[in-house]
Amino acid sequence: MAELLAISDYIERNQKQFERNLVEILKIPSISTEPARAEDVSRAGHWMADRLRQLGLETELVETDGHPIVFAQSSPVAGQPTALIYGHYDVQPPDPLSEWLSPPFEPVVRDGNIVARGATDDKGQLLTHVHGAEAWLQTHDRLPIQLKFLIEGEEEVGSEHLNPFIDQRRDDLACDVVVISDTSQFAHGQPAITYGLKGIAYYQLDLEGPRQDLHSGTFGGGVTNPANALARMLTALRDQRGRVRIPHFYDDVIPLTDREREQFAGLDFSDHDFMNQLGVHGLTGEEGYSTLERRWARPTLDVHGLTSGYQAEGSKTIIPARASAKFSCRLVPDQDPKKVTDELRGFLESICPLGIKMQLADMHGAPAIVVPLESPYIKAASAAIEKGFGKAPVFIREGGSIPVVTDFRNHLDADTLLLGWGQNDDNTHGPNEKLSLQDYYLGTRSSAFLWDELSRLETVS
Repeated sequence: MAELLAISDYIERNQKQFERNLVEILKIPSISTEPARAEDVSRAGHWMADRLRQLGLETELVETDGHPIVFAQSSPVAGQPTALIYGHYDVQPPDPLSEWLSPPFEPVVRDGNIVARGATDDKGQLLTHVHGAEAWLQTHDRLPIQLKFLIEGEEEVGSEHLNPFIDQRRDDLACDVVVISDTSQFAHGQPAITYGLKGIAYYQLDLEGPRQDLHSGTFGGGVTNPANALARMLTALRDQRGRVRIPHFYDDVIPLTDREREQFAGLDFSDHDFMNQLGVHGLTGEEGYSTLERRWARPTLDVHGLTSGYQAEGSKTIIPARASAKFSCRLVPDQDPKKVTDELRGFLESICPLGIKMQLADMHGAPAIVVPLESPYIKAASAAIEKGFGKAPVFIREGGSIPVVTDFRNHLDADTLLLGWGQNDDNTHGPNEKLSLQDYYLGTRSSAFLWDELSRLETVS
C-alpha cells in the first residue's frame, strides 16, 4: 500500500510536467500517410525513443523502409510476468482544416481537454504508460514486472513493416500479456475494458470511361458516365434493411450470444443522447439490432471518400472520364478479409456497366478478435482500473480495428488487454480531436497500478 501511495503522490505532483510532455509530442505533425511528412514522422519516433531512454530503459530505434519502430525494455524480474505495451506515434491527416477551432498541431487546453491531432489517438493514451513506468522508477528505482514497449509510426497506414518485425523479433518481444490503450471508455465517468474489436477490409474502387472528359450535351446519353456508374455500384452494396449485399458476406458471422445482448442492453446508453452527441436527427443500420450491437458486433460497409468530375466553383457540364471511391467493411468474428475481398470483386464485376473499366484495390485488411473475459490479466486490469479511476470498469466491444492484436496472438501467443482512456466524443480521426486531461492522469494511475496487480498473480506462464 505504501508503494502505491508514493506512486499516486508522484503522479499528482507531476501532472503539469506530464501535460508539457504531451504538448511537446503533439506539436510534431507525424502524418504517416503523407510522404511530405516523413521527416516529421521520424522526428516523433526519435522523440519517443529519447523519452524511454531517459527512463533508463534499453532502447532501440529500428529503421524500416517506411517509418521507424521504437523498441524498449526494462530488466527482467524473476518470477514475474512480462507485459508488452504497444502504441503508435503517427496520426491521421487533420482535414478538413476549416472545421478546427485551433490549429491541429498547436495544442490548446479547452474545457479540461487538450485539443490537437493525436491527443487521444494515440499519443496521449500511449504516454500514460510511459509515465506509469516513470512513476515506479522515480519512486522505487525499479518496476515490479518487466515492461517492453513496441511503438510504431505506421498504424494509420496499415502497419506494413510491423508484422515482419514482430515475426523476426519474437524472442525479444516474448511476453505474457500485451497492453494497448487505443480505445475508449464506455462513457464519461465509466471506464471500460474492451474485449472485442472489429476487423477491417479497406478498398479503393476506380472506374474509367472515355479517354477524356466529354461535353455532356454532345455525348450525354451515348456513353456511360463513370460518376453515375460509381453511384449505382456503391448503392448496390447495401440493401434497404441495412444489410451488406456482397455474396456470402454473413456466412461466417458469429451471432451475438444472449448473454452479450443482455449485457449491452443493461449499459447506460440512450439513442436520444447519442443522436444529440453526434448532431443527427435519426439513426440507421441493420434491422433487428440495437445501436450498440450494430456498432460493436455486426459487420458494416461505409464509403469514406468520393472523387469525380468538376468540383471547383461554378458549373462545368462534362461527363467525367474517371470516378473513384474509398470504402471499407468492418468485420466481426469469424469473417475472413480475403474471402470478403474475393466475393466483393466478383460482385462488382458482375454489376459494372458496359463502357466502364473497373479496378478494385485491396488496400489492407485484418480479421476481428474477441479477448477471453476469463483471463487472469483481465481481472488484474479490472482491479487496477477500479483503483485508478475509483470505479469498476464495464466490458464492451469496439467498432474500430487494431490489426496488430491478431499479430500478437499469432506470433507471441499472448492475450491482449485493451484499456482505453479516451471517450467516444474525442473526435478521433476528425476535427478538434481531444483528450480529457483528467482521464490522462487517471489512466496514468491505472497504468502504474496495473504493473502492481500483474505482479500479484499467483501463476505466471
